[in-house]
Amino acid sequence: MRVVVGGGTGFVGTALTRLLRSRGHEVTHVSRHAGKDRISWDELSRSGLPRCDAAVNLAGENVLNPLRRWDYAFQREVVTSRVETTKTLAKAIAEAEQPPRAWVLVTGVGYYRPSLTTEYTEDSSGGDCDFFSRLVHTWELAAKIPGNITREVVVRSGVVLGKNGGAISQMLWPFRLGLGGPIGSGVQPFPWIHVQDLAGIVSHALETEGVRGVLNGVSPASPNTSNADFARALGSALGRPALLPLPTVVVRAVFGAERGIMLLEGQRVVPKRTLECGYHFTFPDLPVALRDIVS
Repeated sequence: MRVVVGGGTGFVGTALTRLLRSRGHEVTHVSRHAGKDRISWDELSRSGLPRCDAAVNLAGENVLNPLRRWDYAFQREVVTSRVETTKTLAKAIAEAEQPPRAWVLVTGVGYYRPSLTTEYTEDSSGGDCDFFSRLVHTWELAAKIPGNITREVVVRSGVVLGKNGGAISQMLWPFRLGLGGPIGSGVQPFPWIHVQDLAGIVSHALETEGVRGVLNGVSPASPNTSNADFARALGSALGRPALLPLPTVVVRAVFGAERGIMLLEGQRVVPKRTLECGYHFTFPDLPVALRDIVS
């Protein structure tokens, strides 16, 4: 297939591009600047979608960038980088002379209301409880294409774990120094997925004609993983203790109360339809996933 990937040069996009090319597909990125195997967002808006069989959008500003204050300007960047890029790709697909057969958008499990006990499948309601929940709702609406011209899939991703990027990149040094531990109380659910499996779910959705609708992009072990479980498993993988909690007050001071919700609360998310559609996880268990990442 010829696949156009928005945000293809980022952490998840790099993993997806590597996987797709290893499976014989051609990949063209959409990014800020044009180049080899790459077009710009401006070019996409002006000239339309290049001829392709599938399109994916992974674009989005890093919400948990600790160097950015959670003010109105950054909130607008977070929203625009997701919603406007999705609208641009959806519009290009709708207007294409030969629309792609598949269109995949990767959003987040922040769609679901944080809860210590409720388990969420792809059929669960959400999208209306806080800033991030409403953002995902708006983001997914932006991907809708009139009619039935292409097969649409939404992958709601958990916390993405992998080498050289994602959530792990900011945690490794404190944990290597024996200064790591749970965030806040540590009892909050920790919905996670290995980056290779997130790329694998997207690839599976592109290649499998019957897959459509929402897929939860989390590991099968995720519903039973708390933040404290994750901290202990990462410490064990590194051969280090993981006993020093990051206090709630510090999280809120660094990230702000609204953004702190992403770290201090969580959702028990089940990949029900993801498993039912035939995807087989490479890293279903946390210890194995973390050993792969830190090795």
